[in-house]
Amino acid sequence: MIQVNLTNMQAFAEEGFQTRLASELRTAHEHLQHHDGVGSDFTGWVELPANYDREEFARIQKAAAKIQSDSQALVVIGIGGSYLGARGVIECLCSANYNLKKKNTPNIYFTGNGLSSDQLSEVAQLLEGQDFSINVISKSGTTTEPAVAFRFFRKLLEDKYGKEEAAKRIYATTDRARGALKSLADQAGYETFVVPDDVGGRFSVLTAVGLLPIAVAGVDIQALMDGAKSMMETCSVADAAANPAWQYAAARFALYQAGKKIEILAAYEPNFRFMCEWWKQLYGESEGKDGKGLFPASVEFTADLHSMGQYIQQGERHLFETVVRLGKSKTCNIVPFDEVNGDGLNFLAGKDMDFIRQQAMDGTLLAHVAGGVPNIIVSTDGCDAFELGQLIYFFEYSCGLSGYLLQVNPFDQPGVEAYKKNMFALLGKPGYEELRQELLSKLQG
Repeated sequence: MIQVNLTNMQAFAEEGFQTRLASELRTAHEHLQHHDGVGSDFTGWVELPANYDREEFARIQKAAAKIQSDSQALVVIGIGGSYLGARGVIECLCSANYNLKKKNTPNIYFTGNGLSSDQLSEVAQLLEGQDFSINVISKSGTTTEPAVAFRFFRKLLEDKYGKEEAAKRIYATTDRARGALKSLADQAGYETFVVPDDVGGRFSVLTAVGLLPIAVAGVDIQALMDGAKSMMETCSVADAAANPAWQYAAARFALYQAGKKIEILAAYEPNFRFMCEWWKQLYGESEGKDGKGLFPASVEFTADLHSMGQYIQQGERHLFETVVRLGKSKTCNIVPFDEVNGDGLNFLAGKDMDFIRQQAMDGTLLAHVAGGVPNIIVSTDGCDAFELGQLIYFFEYSCGLSGYLLQVNPFDQPGVEAYKKNMFALLGKPGYEELRQELLSKLQG
């Protein structure tokens, strides 16, 4: 079970902040539970671990098994919430080096999350001589980055297998009934999975958006959902002492009010890197509105202690850390004894790497607190599919609470449309001619 330790942040927040925020937390909690707060049309994720579509879940498992049997690679095309969660789970549970490992599951290549020509070419080269399938993920089918990538890789697939056979290797995760991708999928005969209308992209990792590629990687998605359901039940309790999401949301809000404007998510496990990327979108897109919100950043310890450690220790005091402790490692490595002891490390001989990591973690936290950086510790019992499902739901529920504490809509993202309009205008999309002329004038000075 997830535990939240607030020992190292209480001296930096207003005394009694938990009692002071209890009423606001209860109100936020009730809005999530009753689906009646601002943005409530996108709170379907709240009961998703209990109420997900079992028939589609079975189809996801069947499609994953087919991809595993007929493909050496799966190309996952999506951006933002359409890929970050899946990549985070796969790397966390299977390794950041997943594609390099010896395994009986396909390599998984994530693309359509940028506009790099070189990256497209590199993925295409990696697919040479391999049987592959595509999972294209887009609610509308018109988002520029994935839509462009899909054109490239669909052509590659059709050139290799022909249109009819290629269609059997394309899996579209999209709107249930409408949109460009849904229309194309129906016309071409692609198998389709649903992006639920009431679940926003950054909350969608436990839908088909994340579950299909995760299942292809061999992760037990039933255990992932069971873990999320367990945390859903815990988070439904309106009691700060029993609800870790209440504790985390209250602590980070209290630190925000105390002038800490940046939250750094840290983990002492390199495989957690893309879970941090998922977390950054979840909180940045949910809270960053109306001139409000913590800026979400992340570091990988201990590596970043040798790069960012100086700033964290002695830079501007406007940040705090949330440290994820993932429990025991899957393997045990004991430091060997060296007769020469040229490195002077024989005092570590006979100790395992988990013990050394734990002391490094504790020492760092104490040093940072002494330097004026508070921290919140989020601990799990380990790192398997069940526990990661718990952690995902914990962060999602805490995010919903946090948005309501800030008095913003945690479930929209109006700000991301500004760059899209400018990009469309500069690219010459029909209907943007007037804006195009205005932007070109600005660019020319």
